[in-house]
This record gives sequence, C-alpha cells and structure tokens, in this order.
Amino acid sequence: MKLSHYSHRLLFCVKVPNIKIDKQAAKYIDCTIMRFFILFQLLAASLFAYVPKDYSYLIGSPGFTDQLFQMHFKLYEGYVKNTNDLLDKLENIDPSSYEYGALKRRLGWEFDGMKLHELYFDNLGGVVPIDKKSPLYLALVQQFGSFEKWKSGFIGVGTMRGIGWALLYYDSEEKKLINTWINEHDGGHLVKGVPILIMDVFEHAYMPQFGLDRLKYIDAFFNNINWPLANSRYTENQKNLQ
Repeated sequence: MKLSHYSHRLLFCVKVPNIKIDKQAAKYIDCTIMRFFILFQLLAASLFAYVPKDYSYLIGSPGFTDQLFQMHFKLYEGYVKNTNDLLDKLENIDPSSYEYGALKRRLGWEFDGMKLHELYFDNLGGVVPIDKKSPLYLALVQQFGSFEKWKSGFIGVGTMRGIGWALLYYDSEEKKLINTWINEHDGGHLVKGVPILIMDVFEHAYMPQFGLDRLKYIDAFFNNINWPLANSRYTENQKNLQ
C-alpha cells in the first residue's frame, strides 16, 4: 500500500511543540507517532478492501472438474486484488493526470470482472430443476411463450462468437426479461437492469475442460444452476417495486 501525500509529510515533519525534551526522546516520539499513523492507514485500507469470497463448496459439482473450478477461483481472486490495487493507486495520484484517467477506465473492467464472477459462482451449485410454479418460471413462460424457448435464446447468446458473458437481465421499469451479451466485462450492461442469471463464456471458464465444445459446457452449466437463488433475485426485485 502506498501512503498518501499527507502521510509522507507527517513522517518527516512531526513536531512536539512546547515540550522540552532531548533529541533522543523526540526521535522516539516521532517514530511512535509515525508507526501509529502507518498502522491506522493499513487498518483503514484493510477494512475497506474487497475480500475474495469462498466458493470451495462448488468443488465436486457434477459435470465440472475440480481443476477447472480451482483455476477459475484463482482468476477471480486476481480481479479482487487488481480492484483493490487500482482503488489504492487512484487515491495517491493527481486526478488531472493522464495516468489517473487510464486507471479509472481500467477500474471498471477489473471491478465488473470481480462482481460478474461472484454473480456467476453464486448462481451455481444447484441440485434441483427450476420450480415450474416459481415466479421466475411463470414470468419466462409468459414473456417467451415457453421455458424452452427462453432457454434456446439464452444458449444462443452464450454461443455467440467472442469472449464475454451471457446474462438474463430484468428491466424493472418495463417488467421485461432480456437475454443480453456482455462484451469483456464492462460493455453491454443494461442501465438499471437487474442480473437474474449469469453465465461466464470467457475461454477460461470452459476450454481447460471442454476444449472448443462450448455447448457441452453450457449443458453442464444448466445442470448446476441454483434456480432458487435466481428466482430470489427476481422476486426480491418485485418486492422492492411494491
């Protein structure tokens, strides 16, 4: 962690006014204050830093190898680390500088990469098919004509050429469910849209196990969807509108 501009000034300019003490005692007091200030900054940084979530419970999910998940978790932790690093750097550079602008743009990519992975891992680990009486299922049937027709459209998004994400978004204003492609991590999000179901289709999400067979990966994904959680994302939004 880099210390702020004012931290550096304090380290070298600590004074103890109106107290007569020898140089050795003054040096000791300066060092004590300095250490306290550094400790305070480190503690504050740790309190506000993002912490990787534990998704080890997904190990053993049918259709996925343990190695695929372990590698994926490591990549996710990298997004968390990079988000914290960028936020720290942005606090310590001139906002009018070129570097500040470049890092601000990068922050969106790292931050969205972190959050999308969390949404993705959260909606895995399911063991039961979607409840045909659930509000989400009924809404999908009402809007798309059938669950299978919606699923076909979602898979169509997931098999588009390129790297990114397939998302089922809910537009709460118009009460519409929309299958959406997110390019990379930060391009294509629907403003005010609520993520209901998230599927990672970056190459690292499937190629180590499935090679180029993305459809086989998508089949494994659908067999592991946590439908109660996806339904709760939908119904919680409904409650917030009431």
